[in-house]
Amino acid sequence: MTDPDPFREVRELVRRGDRAALATALPSPAGGAAWPYASLVLVAVDHDLSPILLLSDLAEHSKAIATDPRVSLLFDGTAGLAQPLTGPRVTVLGRAAKTDDERLKRRFLRHHPDAGMYAGFGDFNLYKVTLERTHLVGGFGKIRWIEPAELLAVPALPELAGSEDGIVAHMNADHADAVQLYAAKLLGLGGAGWTMTGIDREGLDLRLGGMTARLAFDAPLAAAAEARPALVALVQRARAAPP
Repeated sequence: MTDPDPFREVRELVRRGDRAALATALPSPAGGAAWPYASLVLVAVDHDLSPILLLSDLAEHSKAIATDPRVSLLFDGTAGLAQPLTGPRVTVLGRAAKTDDERLKRRFLRHHPDAGMYAGFGDFNLYKVTLERTHLVGGFGKIRWIEPAELLAVPALPELAGSEDGIVAHMNADHADAVQLYAAKLLGLGGAGWTMTGIDREGLDLRLGGMTARLAFDAPLAAAAEARPALVALVQRARAAPP
């Protein structure tokens, strides 16, 4: 039987990552060909799967982007595997551009609250990476390029993106017990004080200190109005789970 959406796992891998290896084309001091330059960056992902970065103008990768906006980001899903090369990793290719979109900034800072300490500094800017191609290595022999139309078979819901701030704030303020149940009962995670950092049509994101987690819905939401019933259904499933 053919999987109706073979790339959902790819999207989930990208969405649950909170960091990535960023590759840029660093100009040569001698004026020759640019050098490939890799660095570690914090990342959040928007509803349409576009990576969001918060970068300092003083960083070498920012200088490189100012010259050539083409970038790639490696999302590594091999942590904890005895043989890492058997695990999945996804490289996203796109073009990075500065943005003043406050919604994107709020989404990034929910995923990386400590970044609030420097997000307002004059030399820091928010970037959105527009996807152009994606390369999947799912393990030995499982390698292919994925075009944006294939990867985004489930497009973003603009109305959900617009209401996300309120949904997340409401869950954390009024239903913290439900968020804790998501982490403990549905994901088997320890620790108390988990918070929700985001919700999109395919799932929700959680954080506790330096730990992050992703809880996928059984099926993508068809409309923003389905978010509340989906969250309630997850609570009911968590309460019915064995201790």
